[in-house]
Amino acid sequence: MRNQIDHSGEPVALFLDPARDAGVGFLTPPPFWWRLRDASQIDAFAASADEGMNARIEAHVRQVKRHRSFNQVIEFPVVATLLERAEFRKSYTMAHGKALLNGAAGARLMNRFDWERGEDASASLSAYFAACQAANDVARLPVADMPQDADFALGCRNTFNYFHFLTETLPQLTVLDEIEFQGRIFLHFPNHPEKTRPFVLGFIRALFPELADRLVLERAPRDYPRVLTAFSFQWAYFQFPSQVVGSLDPLAPSDLSWHGHTGSRTTRAVLAMNSVESSLLSLRARGLAAVEHRAFDHLPKRVYICRKTGEARDRKLRGEAALLELLTVFGFEAVALEDLSPLDQIALMARAEIVVTAHGAGLANMVFANRDATVIEIGTLQTAQIRWGDFWPAAHVSGCRYVSFVADHDCDNPLEVPDFNLVGLVPVHLSERGLGRLMAFVATLCGHAPRLDRAEDVARLAMQLLRAGHVERADAVLERHRDMQHGHAGLCLAQADVHKARGEWGAELIALYEARQADPSRWQTLAQVLWCARRLNKVEVQVWAIRVLQAEFPDRIAELAKGRDWVQQLL
Repeated sequence: MRNQIDHSGEPVALFLDPARDAGVGFLTPPPFWWRLRDASQIDAFAASADEGMNARIEAHVRQVKRHRSFNQVIEFPVVATLLERAEFRKSYTMAHGKALLNGAAGARLMNRFDWERGEDASASLSAYFAACQAANDVARLPVADMPQDADFALGCRNTFNYFHFLTETLPQLTVLDEIEFQGRIFLHFPNHPEKTRPFVLGFIRALFPELADRLVLERAPRDYPRVLTAFSFQWAYFQFPSQVVGSLDPLAPSDLSWHGHTGSRTTRAVLAMNSVESSLLSLRARGLAAVEHRAFDHLPKRVYICRKTGEARDRKLRGEAALLELLTVFGFEAVALEDLSPLDQIALMARAEIVVTAHGAGLANMVFANRDATVIEIGTLQTAQIRWGDFWPAAHVSGCRYVSFVADHDCDNPLEVPDFNLVGLVPVHLSERGLGRLMAFVATLCGHAPRLDRAEDVARLAMQLLRAGHVERADAVLERHRDMQHGHAGLCLAQADVHKARGEWGAELIALYEARQADPSRWQTLAQVLWCARRLNKVEVQVWAIRVLQAEFPDRIAELAKGRDWVQQLL
């Protein structure tokens, strides 16, 4: 039981408050509580063989984008910290008997508390955070001097999962860049040492060669009278009041999942997917610097990342042979990351134009992608529901486009979402229909917009490209199918969005009017006409749109006018 943490007590006895509890001192105070960064372009599209499943996928994506996706990303600092009476238990870190709410490990600790405590967990955590905020009305972060004889230690989720290692453990080593430290470095993990994979030492030697000779891999538990570590201020946001750390509430698109400063489970999940830690940004910089002046001409720029037999978990993509056959036509090469050195893996992502892969830990390498790259994941509704957000920070760090095509489950009943707690992640089945949707998107990115038979498919492809940030490619698709546009509302709306993305407001207004003529039953088109006419300062068009809305959609007027004085004046 020495390697366990008791969750039966109240949060105040379990979790460490960095401002008031003993055992923690910061060598370098955080330069900020949080700051904003530009968000990456992230979206997902349905690619099932079943229309009902496609509808479920699209509904899930809409819910995530409308209620869980911030327009900007929050960066939290990670700094070097001195702990007194430190304990490493499993993947958790403690000081003076209390657990640090530290990055991903802190998120797992709170989730575990929710699970073990049951119904009262949410109320207990909310009360704990409220008490912390009341007590921490003034920032009082303890400072510590650099010790002469302390080791540096990190708790690891494990030493065999690539995603957790690359995105959680490895970045924390970058805090040593900020201090003069020449001592030993320990990585403590809960699994049997025989399960440690070669990538652990491989990446450390490649990216932190100055630390490799001082590194020790050691299984938890381990105690220290005092030790250095890395501390993330991500969850400290909930331990300090808004007057100290500021409020993220204005960034939240709605209050459906985001519940302000309460630290509820859904709020924590939303924050995790819309935030990055400074250490991950530092790891990206270190990785790109390591490959900057080396030759990697042997690596492809259009890449399909496959799973190497016997090396990764057995979740081979069903339909992979047909996919590879088509990708090869457009210059893609299949690559197994396990066959590449750490620097080759980094360079592959840094140089790639388009990357296609089934859902898996290798997506963590988006950290090193170039900003113009498009990374295409092939997943399922199961992965979209429980794993999609885990990879958002990697995309946000690089600024690449991250697009998921959500296909079918390769299981006995593909129309049901498998229970992860019972069967784990199930493999992906890319059907012929799903393959068609994916390849239409890929071919267009490669400069070969396909000729499609149905206007609905053209509109879908154009809107997918627009949502992924490929405005010119979307326009190319619409131009090739110009003969279909007249009288089709979907194509007219897609054309309006192309004009809008280019700032061509007059052309947008014309396309919107054509969409209105093609489908008068759609009230949203009139609302779009209203906004566009306002940008153009065309008062007569605004009045026309308002009057039509009043006559044909009277129940929508109050909603449109709410909080908009200029609409009220036109009524």
